Amino acid sequence: MIRKNEDRLVETAEHKFGGEGYITVRNLLNNPEEMHGKGRIFAHTTLLPGHSIGFHVHTGESETYYIFSGNGEFNDNGNITTVCSGDVTFTPPGQGHGMKNIGDEPLEIIALILYE
Repeated sequence: MIRKNEDRLVETAEHKFGGEGYITVRNLLNNPEEMHGKGRIFAHTTLLPGHSIGFHVHTGESETYYIFSGNGEFNDNGNITTVCSGDVTFTPPGQGHGMKNIGDEPLEIIALILYE
């Protein structure tokens, strides 16, 4: 299977989990069935400068971020860490996280949510 860029499902969400501004999500796989029941999201997410994903907890699933480009402030259960291009974050089931773009350019993240 090859999915062309123009065939991707693209969504915009305002104030995601109470965050500031909005995020743009380009689904790399368009539905959970494409992940064979092992997860629900494999996506390229963009946060503009100053925009954020609010803190939220994952129940029954984990989430991994690969920071493709830009600079962010990652909230790992209240521990704030600066992340940049090439960094990877992991939030296990039962734990929480959030992300804010603290740079001057878009923060580009590859997000993967897998079930427990």
